[in-house]
Amino acid sequence: MAHTKAQKAVKGNRDSVGRRLGVKIYGGEKIRIGSIILRQRGLRVHPGVGTEASKDHTIFALKIGKVEFVKKQGKQYVTVK
Repeated sequence: MAHTKAQKAVKGNRDSVGRRLGVKIYGGEKIRIGSIILRQRGLRVHPGVGTEASKDHTIFALKIGKVEFVKKQGKQYVTVK
């Protein structure tokens, strides 16, 4: 004998939707003002010249140019030149 009468989904069988984090525009690509370069939780990559971080640590462009990822003193920065 089966222990359940009806074939129903289990209560805890749901998963959360992905947060769509990560690099949106890679190094060497052209970018416009206000375009999102990187979405992240915490400042894993820091904003450099021509970029700024928003309240949720998203890095976006402040000027037109090419995206460049640079490492300085053990920290990773993203700049727009």
